[in-house]
Amino acid sequence: MSVYDVFRERGFIQQMSHEEPLVNYLTREKATVYVGFDATAPSLHVGHMLPLMALAHMQRHGHRPIAVVGGGTTMIGDPSGKEEMRPILTPETIEENKRGIRQQIGRFIDISADDKGMMVDNADWLLPLNYIEFLREVGAHFSVNRMLTAECFKTRLERGLSFIEFNYMLLQSYDFLTLFRRYVCRLQMGGDDQWSNMLSGADLIRRIEGGEAYVLTFPLLATASGKKMGKTEAGAVWLAADRTSPFDFYQYWRNVDDADVARFLALFTFLAMGEVRRLGALRDREVNEAKKVLAFEVTKIVHGQKAAEEARAAAEALFGAGQDDSAIPTTMVARASLEAGIPVLDLLVLTGLAPSKSEGRRLITQGGLYFGEDQVHDAAQVVKTADLTDGRLLLRKGKKQFHQVKMGG
Repeated sequence: MSVYDVFRERGFIQQMSHEEPLVNYLTREKATVYVGFDATAPSLHVGHMLPLMALAHMQRHGHRPIAVVGGGTTMIGDPSGKEEMRPILTPETIEENKRGIRQQIGRFIDISADDKGMMVDNADWLLPLNYIEFLREVGAHFSVNRMLTAECFKTRLERGLSFIEFNYMLLQSYDFLTLFRRYVCRLQMGGDDQWSNMLSGADLIRRIEGGEAYVLTFPLLATASGKKMGKTEAGAVWLAADRTSPFDFYQYWRNVDDADVARFLALFTFLAMGEVRRLGALRDREVNEAKKVLAFEVTKIVHGQKAAEEARAAAEALFGAGQDDSAIPTTMVARASLEAGIPVLDLLVLTGLAPSKSEGRRLITQGGLYFGEDQVHDAAQVVKTADLTDGRLLLRKGKKQFHQVKMGG
Protein backbone atom coordinates (compact mmCIF):
# COMPACT_ATOMS: atom_id res chain seq x y z
CA MET A 1 0.00 0.00 0.00
CA SER A 2 1.13 3.55 -0.69
CA VAL A 3 0.90 6.21 1.98
CA TYR A 4 -2.05 7.64 0.04
CA ASP A 5 -3.88 4.31 0.44
CA VAL A 6 -3.09 4.37 4.17
CA PHE A 7 -4.40 7.91 4.53
CA ARG A 8 -7.61 7.01 2.69
CA GLU A 9 -8.20 3.82 4.67
CA ARG A 10 -7.51 5.40 8.05
CA GLY A 11 -9.50 8.61 7.49
CA PHE A 12 -6.75 11.23 7.31
CA ILE A 13 -7.94 13.05 4.17
CA GLN A 14 -10.47 15.87 4.12
CA GLN A 15 -9.42 17.78 0.96
CA MET A 16 -6.68 17.50 -1.65
CA SER A 17 -5.52 19.81 -4.40
CA HIS A 18 -4.74 18.39 -7.84
CA GLU A 19 -5.71 14.89 -6.71
CA GLU A 20 -4.39 12.85 -9.63
CA PRO A 21 -0.87 14.36 -9.77
CA LEU A 22 -0.68 14.35 -5.97
CA VAL A 23 -1.55 10.64 -5.84
CA ASN A 24 1.12 9.98 -8.50
CA TYR A 25 3.62 12.01 -6.46
CA LEU A 26 2.91 9.95 -3.32
CA THR A 27 3.00 6.58 -5.09
CA ARG A 28 5.85 7.00 -7.60
CA GLU A 29 8.37 9.37 -5.99
CA LYS A 30 10.11 9.96 -2.69
CA ALA A 31 8.04 12.91 -1.56
CA THR A 32 9.11 15.72 0.75
CA VAL A 33 6.22 16.99 2.87
CA TYR A 34 5.87 19.53 5.63
CA VAL A 35 3.53 20.45 8.48
CA GLY A 36 3.84 23.62 10.54
CA PHE A 37 3.48 23.90 14.32
CA ASP A 38 3.33 27.34 15.90
CA ALA A 39 5.15 27.72 19.21
CA THR A 40 2.30 29.23 21.22
CA ALA A 41 2.83 26.94 24.24
CA PRO A 42 5.72 24.90 25.69
CA SER A 43 4.01 21.69 24.61
CA LEU A 44 1.90 20.35 21.78
CA HIS A 45 -1.47 18.82 22.70
CA VAL A 46 -3.72 16.00 21.52
CA GLY A 47 -5.11 18.26 18.79
CA HIS A 48 -1.66 18.15 17.14
CA MET A 49 -1.47 14.38 17.05
CA LEU A 50 -3.22 13.93 13.70
CA PRO A 51 -0.55 15.84 11.70
CA LEU A 52 2.21 14.19 13.75
CA MET A 53 0.83 10.73 12.96
CA ALA A 54 0.54 11.71 9.29
CA LEU A 55 4.22 12.72 9.22
CA ALA A 56 5.11 9.40 10.86
CA HIS A 57 3.16 7.45 8.23
CA MET A 58 4.91 9.43 5.47
CA GLN A 59 8.31 8.49 6.88
CA ARG A 60 7.34 4.83 7.33
CA HIS A 61 6.56 4.73 3.60
CA GLY A 62 9.93 6.12 2.55
CA HIS A 63 9.05 9.81 2.23
CA ARG A 64 10.82 12.70 3.94
CA PRO A 65 8.81 14.65 6.53
CA ILE A 66 9.68 18.18 7.59
CA ALA A 67 8.25 19.58 10.81
CA VAL A 68 8.38 23.37 10.76
CA VAL A 69 8.40 24.96 14.21
CA GLY A 70 6.99 28.43 13.69
CA GLY A 71 9.41 30.61 15.61
CA GLY A 72 8.68 33.40 13.13
CA THR A 73 4.95 33.00 12.46
CA THR A 74 4.22 32.65 16.18
CA MET A 75 5.22 36.29 16.51
CA ILE A 76 2.28 37.17 14.23
CA GLY A 77 -0.46 34.76 15.33
CA ASP A 78 -2.67 32.68 13.05
CA PRO A 79 -6.23 34.09 12.83
CA SER A 80 -7.67 30.79 11.56
CA GLY A 81 -10.53 29.65 13.78
CA LYS A 82 -9.85 32.40 16.33
CA GLU A 83 -12.40 34.97 17.48
CA GLU A 84 -9.82 37.31 18.97
CA MET A 85 -6.21 38.22 18.33
CA ARG A 86 -3.69 36.04 20.11
CA PRO A 87 -1.49 37.73 22.71
CA ILE A 88 1.92 38.68 21.35
CA LEU A 89 4.59 36.45 22.90
CA THR A 90 8.11 37.59 23.73
CA PRO A 91 11.05 36.09 21.81
CA GLU A 92 12.25 34.47 25.06
CA THR A 93 8.89 32.73 25.60
CA ILE A 94 8.80 31.52 22.00
CA GLU A 95 12.33 30.13 22.30
CA GLU A 96 11.39 28.22 25.45
CA ASN A 97 8.26 26.86 23.77
CA LYS A 98 10.26 25.68 20.76
CA ARG A 99 12.56 23.57 22.93
CA GLY A 100 9.67 21.55 24.33
CA ILE A 101 7.99 21.12 20.96
CA ARG A 102 11.17 19.90 19.26
CA GLN A 103 11.48 17.06 21.78
CA GLN A 104 7.89 15.94 21.20
CA ILE A 105 8.17 15.97 17.41
CA GLY A 106 11.24 13.75 17.72
CA ARG A 107 9.07 11.01 19.25
CA PHE A 108 7.07 10.71 16.03
CA ILE A 109 9.66 11.09 13.26
CA ASP A 110 13.34 10.18 12.92
CA ILE A 111 15.34 13.39 12.46
CA SER A 112 18.79 11.85 12.86
CA ALA A 113 19.67 12.58 9.21
CA ASP A 114 18.30 15.20 6.83
CA ASP A 115 17.48 12.65 4.15
CA LYS A 116 15.19 10.83 6.63
CA GLY A 117 13.37 13.72 8.27
CA MET A 118 13.94 17.25 9.48
CA MET A 119 12.86 19.88 11.97
CA VAL A 120 13.38 23.48 10.91
CA ASP A 121 12.42 26.86 12.36
CA ASN A 122 10.82 29.42 10.04
CA ALA A 123 12.37 32.20 12.13
CA ASP A 124 15.59 31.35 10.27
CA TRP A 125 14.21 32.80 7.03
CA LEU A 126 11.38 35.06 8.21
CA LEU A 127 13.20 37.23 10.74
CA PRO A 128 15.96 38.37 8.32
CA LEU A 129 13.43 39.42 5.65
CA ASN A 130 13.69 42.89 4.16
CA TYR A 131 10.15 44.27 4.22
CA ILE A 132 10.32 46.11 0.88
CA GLU A 133 11.90 43.16 -0.91
CA PHE A 134 9.30 40.82 0.61
CA LEU A 135 6.43 43.02 -0.60
CA ARG A 136 7.93 43.20 -4.08
CA GLU A 137 8.63 39.47 -4.41
CA VAL A 138 5.67 37.97 -2.51
CA GLY A 139 3.06 40.64 -1.84
CA ALA A 140 2.69 41.44 -5.51
CA HIS A 141 1.15 38.00 -6.09
CA PHE A 142 -1.69 38.37 -3.53
CA SER A 143 -5.07 39.90 -4.23
CA VAL A 144 -6.60 41.60 -1.18
CA ASN A 145 -10.10 40.98 -2.54
CA ARG A 146 -9.37 37.28 -2.86
CA MET A 147 -7.76 37.09 0.57
CA LEU A 148 -10.86 38.58 2.19
CA THR A 149 -12.95 35.70 0.86
CA ALA A 150 -10.80 33.13 2.72
CA GLU A 151 -12.53 31.45 5.66
CA CYS A 152 -9.61 32.24 7.98
CA PHE A 153 -10.33 35.96 7.52
CA LYS A 154 -14.09 36.06 6.91
CA THR A 155 -14.99 34.97 10.42
CA ARG A 156 -12.86 37.74 11.91
CA LEU A 157 -13.86 40.70 9.77
CA GLU A 158 -16.84 41.77 11.87
CA ARG A 159 -14.94 41.50 15.16
CA GLY A 160 -11.85 43.14 13.75
CA LEU A 161 -8.82 41.73 11.97
CA SER A 162 -5.45 43.33 12.70
CA PHE A 163 -3.03 44.09 9.90
CA ILE A 164 -0.39 41.97 11.64
CA GLU A 165 -2.68 38.91 11.40
CA PHE A 166 -3.56 39.79 7.81
CA ASN A 167 0.08 39.09 6.95
CA TYR A 168 -0.09 35.51 8.24
CA MET A 169 -1.22 34.06 4.90
CA LEU A 170 1.71 35.70 3.13
CA LEU A 171 4.22 34.39 5.67
CA GLN A 172 2.85 30.83 5.60
CA SER A 173 2.92 30.93 1.80
CA TYR A 174 6.51 32.14 1.93
CA ASP A 175 7.34 29.17 4.19
CA PHE A 176 6.14 26.80 1.48
CA LEU A 177 8.09 28.70 -1.18
CA THR A 178 11.27 28.59 0.94
CA LEU A 179 10.92 24.87 1.62
CA PHE A 180 10.34 24.25 -2.08
CA ARG A 181 13.51 26.16 -2.93
CA ARG A 182 15.69 24.60 -0.24
CA TYR A 183 14.42 21.02 -0.06
CA VAL A 184 12.20 20.56 -3.17
CA CYS A 185 9.23 20.18 -0.81
CA ARG A 186 6.09 19.86 -2.94
CA LEU A 187 3.43 18.96 -0.37
CA GLN A 188 2.04 20.79 2.64
CA MET A 189 -0.37 19.08 5.04
CA GLY A 190 -2.47 20.56 7.84
CA GLY A 191 -5.89 21.00 9.37
CA ASP A 192 -8.79 21.83 7.10
CA ASP A 193 -8.98 25.35 8.58
CA GLN A 194 -5.62 25.96 6.84
CA TRP A 195 -6.96 25.21 3.33
CA SER A 196 -6.85 28.81 2.09
CA ASN A 197 -3.37 29.51 3.48
CA MET A 198 -2.00 26.29 2.05
CA LEU A 199 -3.47 26.81 -1.41
CA SER A 200 -1.94 30.30 -1.46
CA GLY A 201 1.47 28.77 -0.82
CA ALA A 202 1.11 26.28 -3.66
CA ASP A 203 -0.06 29.08 -5.95
CA LEU A 204 2.92 31.26 -4.96
CA ILE A 205 5.32 28.44 -5.91
CA ARG A 206 3.62 28.14 -9.31
CA ARG A 207 3.73 31.89 -9.94
CA ILE A 208 7.33 32.55 -8.86
CA GLU A 209 9.13 29.26 -9.56
CA GLY A 210 6.80 27.65 -12.11
CA GLY A 211 6.79 24.52 -9.93
CA GLU A 212 4.06 22.04 -9.06
CA ALA A 213 3.05 21.92 -5.39
CA TYR A 214 0.14 20.30 -3.58
CA VAL A 215 -1.84 20.49 -0.37
CA LEU A 216 -3.69 17.91 1.70
CA THR A 217 -5.89 18.71 4.68
CA PHE A 218 -7.00 16.59 7.61
CA PRO A 219 -10.51 16.66 9.06
CA LEU A 220 -11.03 18.92 12.07
CA LEU A 221 -11.81 16.32 14.71
CA ALA A 222 -14.47 16.53 17.36
CA THR A 223 -15.50 13.78 19.75
CA ALA A 224 -18.86 12.01 19.43
CA SER A 225 -20.17 14.32 22.17
CA GLY A 226 -19.27 17.36 20.06
CA LYS A 227 -16.26 18.51 22.09
CA LYS A 228 -13.12 19.73 20.39
CA MET A 229 -10.54 16.96 20.25
CA GLY A 230 -8.19 17.05 23.24
CA LYS A 231 -10.33 19.35 25.38
CA THR A 232 -11.61 18.27 28.81
CA GLU A 233 -13.11 19.90 31.88
CA ALA A 234 -9.54 20.28 33.14
CA GLY A 235 -8.37 21.98 29.91
CA ALA A 236 -6.12 20.78 27.09
CA VAL A 237 -4.60 17.29 27.08
CA TRP A 238 -0.90 18.02 26.59
CA LEU A 239 1.82 15.78 25.20
CA ALA A 240 4.29 16.95 27.86
CA ALA A 241 4.35 14.71 30.93
CA ASP A 242 4.77 17.68 33.29
CA ARG A 243 1.56 19.27 32.00
CA THR A 244 -0.59 16.15 31.57
CA SER A 245 0.76 13.12 33.43
CA PRO A 246 1.06 9.85 31.48
CA PHE A 247 -1.66 8.45 33.76
CA ASP A 248 -4.08 11.30 33.00
CA PHE A 249 -3.15 11.02 29.33
CA TYR A 250 -3.90 7.29 29.39
CA GLN A 251 -7.20 7.96 31.19
CA TYR A 252 -8.25 10.48 28.53
CA TRP A 253 -8.09 7.78 25.85
CA ARG A 254 -9.43 5.07 28.16
CA ASN A 255 -12.60 7.13 28.67
CA VAL A 256 -13.40 8.17 25.10
CA ASP A 257 -16.95 7.71 23.86
CA ASP A 258 -17.75 4.23 22.53
CA ALA A 259 -18.62 5.77 19.16
CA ASP A 260 -15.09 7.21 18.82
CA VAL A 261 -13.05 4.06 19.48
CA ALA A 262 -12.77 2.65 15.94
CA ARG A 263 -12.01 6.05 14.40
CA PHE A 264 -9.38 6.89 17.01
CA LEU A 265 -7.70 3.48 16.70
CA ALA A 266 -7.31 4.11 12.95
CA LEU A 267 -6.00 7.65 13.32
CA PHE A 268 -3.91 7.56 16.49
CA THR A 269 -2.27 4.12 16.52
CA PHE A 270 -0.13 2.08 14.13
CA LEU A 271 -2.17 -1.09 14.63
CA ALA A 272 -2.95 -3.00 11.46
CA MET A 273 -6.37 -2.11 10.09
CA GLY A 274 -7.55 -5.70 10.48
CA GLU A 275 -7.00 -5.38 14.23
CA VAL A 276 -8.54 -1.90 14.22
CA ARG A 277 -11.69 -3.26 12.60
CA ARG A 278 -11.83 -6.19 15.04
CA LEU A 279 -11.51 -3.94 18.07
CA GLY A 280 -13.84 -1.33 16.59
CA ALA A 281 -16.57 -3.94 16.17
CA LEU A 282 -16.67 -4.75 19.91
CA ARG A 283 -19.84 -3.64 21.67
CA ASP A 284 -21.29 -3.17 25.15
CA ARG A 285 -18.90 -4.25 27.93
CA GLU A 286 -16.38 -5.68 25.47
CA VAL A 287 -15.68 -2.23 24.03
CA ASN A 288 -13.73 -1.50 27.23
CA GLU A 289 -11.05 -3.90 26.01
CA ALA A 290 -10.74 -1.86 22.82
CA LYS A 291 -10.46 1.34 24.87
CA LYS A 292 -7.65 -0.18 26.94
CA VAL A 293 -5.76 -1.05 23.76
CA LEU A 294 -6.33 2.46 22.38
CA ALA A 295 -5.13 4.10 25.61
CA PHE A 296 -2.04 1.91 25.84
CA GLU A 297 -1.02 2.31 22.19
CA VAL A 298 -1.38 6.10 22.14
CA THR A 299 0.38 6.53 25.50
CA LYS A 300 3.21 4.29 24.25
CA ILE A 301 3.70 6.51 21.19
CA VAL A 302 3.74 9.75 23.18
CA HIS A 303 5.42 8.70 26.45
CA GLY A 304 7.15 5.39 25.70
CA GLN A 305 6.57 1.73 26.55
CA LYS A 306 7.51 1.97 30.25
CA ALA A 307 5.24 4.95 30.99
CA ALA A 308 2.37 3.28 29.12
CA GLU A 309 2.77 0.09 31.16
CA GLU A 310 2.87 2.09 34.40
CA ALA A 311 -0.22 4.07 33.44
CA ARG A 312 -2.09 0.89 32.56
CA ALA A 313 -1.13 -0.69 35.89
CA ALA A 314 -2.19 2.42 37.76
CA ALA A 315 -5.54 2.46 35.99
CA GLU A 316 -6.10 -1.16 36.97
CA ALA A 317 -5.13 -0.29 40.55
CA LEU A 318 -8.09 2.09 40.75
CA PHE A 319 -10.39 -0.92 40.67
CA GLY A 320 -8.39 -3.46 42.62
CA ALA A 321 -6.10 -3.57 45.61
CA GLY A 322 -2.51 -4.70 45.63
CA GLN A 323 -1.59 -3.37 42.19
CA ASP A 324 0.92 -0.69 41.25
CA ASP A 325 -0.58 2.79 41.59
CA SER A 326 2.67 4.72 41.29
CA ALA A 327 1.69 6.39 38.01
CA ILE A 328 -1.44 7.99 39.49
CA PRO A 329 -0.76 11.69 40.24
CA THR A 330 0.05 11.72 43.96
CA THR A 331 0.44 14.28 46.73
CA MET A 332 2.23 13.27 49.92
CA VAL A 333 0.83 14.81 53.12
CA ALA A 334 2.58 14.67 56.47
CA ARG A 335 1.03 12.39 59.08
CA ALA A 336 0.91 15.25 61.59
CA SER A 337 -1.11 17.40 59.16
CA LEU A 338 -3.65 14.63 58.60
CA GLU A 339 -3.91 13.89 62.30
CA ALA A 340 -4.68 17.56 62.90
CA GLY A 341 -7.09 17.59 59.94
CA ILE A 342 -6.88 19.39 56.58
CA PRO A 343 -9.87 21.36 55.25
CA VAL A 344 -10.99 19.81 51.99
CA LEU A 345 -10.66 23.15 50.17
CA ASP A 346 -7.02 23.40 51.24
CA LEU A 347 -6.48 19.84 50.05
CA LEU A 348 -7.95 20.62 46.62
CA VAL A 349 -5.56 23.54 46.18
CA LEU A 350 -2.63 21.46 47.49
CA THR A 351 -3.29 18.66 44.98
CA GLY A 352 -3.92 21.06 42.09
CA LEU A 353 -7.46 19.77 41.52
CA ALA A 354 -8.68 23.33 42.08
CA PRO A 355 -6.71 26.52 41.42
CA SER A 356 -8.29 28.31 44.40
CA LYS A 357 -10.57 27.69 47.37
CA SER A 358 -13.45 29.44 45.63
CA GLU A 359 -13.08 27.12 42.61
CA GLY A 360 -12.90 24.17 44.99
CA ARG A 361 -16.12 25.28 46.70
CA ARG A 362 -17.79 25.58 43.30
CA LEU A 363 -16.60 22.07 42.37
CA ILE A 364 -18.15 20.60 45.53
CA THR A 365 -21.38 22.61 45.17
CA GLN A 366 -21.79 21.31 41.62
CA GLY A 367 -21.30 17.72 42.78
CA GLY A 368 -18.00 17.17 41.00
CA LEU A 369 -15.76 15.89 43.82
CA TYR A 370 -15.56 12.31 45.09
CA PHE A 371 -13.54 10.50 47.72
CA GLY A 372 -13.36 7.09 46.09
CA GLU A 373 -16.94 6.45 45.03
CA ASP A 374 -18.45 8.76 47.69
CA GLN A 375 -19.54 12.20 46.59
CA VAL A 376 -18.36 15.09 48.76
CA HIS A 377 -21.22 17.42 49.71
CA ASP A 378 -19.75 19.63 52.43
CA ALA A 379 -17.16 22.26 51.49
CA ALA A 380 -16.36 22.65 55.20
CA GLN A 381 -15.36 18.99 55.54
CA VAL A 382 -12.01 18.27 57.17
CA VAL A 383 -9.91 15.34 55.95
CA LYS A 384 -8.24 13.25 58.66
CA THR A 385 -6.29 10.01 58.89
CA ALA A 386 -9.54 8.10 59.41
CA ASP A 387 -10.58 9.03 55.87
CA LEU A 388 -7.59 7.16 54.40
CA THR A 389 -7.51 3.47 53.60
CA ASP A 390 -4.09 1.84 53.88
CA GLY A 391 -2.60 5.33 54.05
CA ARG A 392 -4.26 6.40 50.80
CA LEU A 393 -7.24 8.53 49.74
CA LEU A 394 -8.35 8.56 46.10
CA LEU A 395 -9.86 11.85 44.91
CA ARG A 396 -11.90 12.07 41.74
CA LYS A 397 -12.79 15.31 39.99
CA GLY A 398 -15.71 14.84 37.62
CA LYS A 399 -15.85 11.49 35.87
CA LYS A 400 -12.29 11.01 34.73
CA GLN A 401 -9.67 13.02 36.63
CA PHE A 402 -8.02 11.11 39.49
CA HIS A 403 -5.51 12.12 42.14
CA GLN A 404 -4.41 10.27 45.25
CA VAL A 405 -3.29 11.57 48.64
CA LYS A 406 -0.81 9.44 50.57
CA MET A 407 0.29 9.87 54.15
CA GLY A 408 3.96 10.60 54.65
CA GLY A 409 6.13 10.56 57.75
